[in-house]
Amino acid sequence: MLHRIAAAFGTAVAIICGTAVYAFGLHVFILPNQLMEGGVTGISLLLNYAFGWRLSLSTLLLNLPLFALGIYALGWRQMIYTIIGVLSLSGSLAVMEHGIAAGWLATFATSTDYMLASLYAGVTIGLGLGIVFRFGGTTGGADIIARIVSARLGWSMGQIILVLDTLIISLSLLYIPMEKVLYTLVAVFIGSKLIDYVQEGAYAARAFTVITSQGTTVAAAIGSGLERGATLLPAVGAFTGQSREMVYCVVARHEIRKMKRLVRETDPTAFIVIHDVHDVVGEGFRPG
Repeated sequence: MLHRIAAAFGTAVAIICGTAVYAFGLHVFILPNQLMEGGVTGISLLLNYAFGWRLSLSTLLLNLPLFALGIYALGWRQMIYTIIGVLSLSGSLAVMEHGIAAGWLATFATSTDYMLASLYAGVTIGLGLGIVFRFGGTTGGADIIARIVSARLGWSMGQIILVLDTLIISLSLLYIPMEKVLYTLVAVFIGSKLIDYVQEGAYAARAFTVITSQGTTVAAAIGSGLERGATLLPAVGAFTGQSREMVYCVVARHEIRKMKRLVRETDPTAFIVIHDVHDVVGEGFRPG
């Protein structure tokens, strides 16, 4: 029980940290340069550009009816981390607004180097959202709508979010010039790449698939030489019809050379395929 409480607390803290980074990117790079974002945050930015509404307040107000809809359609269990994400995002935005007004936080406003602003916007927003998504949270808005539509109609969440973001960014042409919309697309692209990077994990391992007639011996050599486990699967050569064994093993990057040497020393005729692995959960790697 205590383990579950500690895990839930750690997850909530991680989501709060992610939304703080996201809020920092919005207030320091996006807002002062009149760039855009998708989802409810994008609508909040439009309301700020058009009427001067505070991001912290408009983000929370726009998400309240979506909270009710999400709880009704998806239930409390699926919404709890979304609620934490939205409340912490609104709180972080409010802290940033106060910090900027008090002079504690400087913004990066430029009239000449929008590319630099869009790059840093993409990095901070992608890092913040990547942390939030990695720990199972969301920042509400389009994510809630996408979950409901996906659950009811079976559409891809990615496609739904893409359509919603495209509509919102297109509406921004009413208030900001085309040039800044194009810079926004740069920030969105960089952010999406960083989100994937954070979600998949900075730690990259390699998976080995070894086709051999000495599978048990190869697996034993891996166990003694690298202290790594391996999985044996039966295989048949399509051309020769001969029985073989397939050895599957995941190793760290610094173990690749030693792994190849062990396999070659055990079976010089083995066929080796090495795959990229971006996130590994389990014994010897990252705990689940």
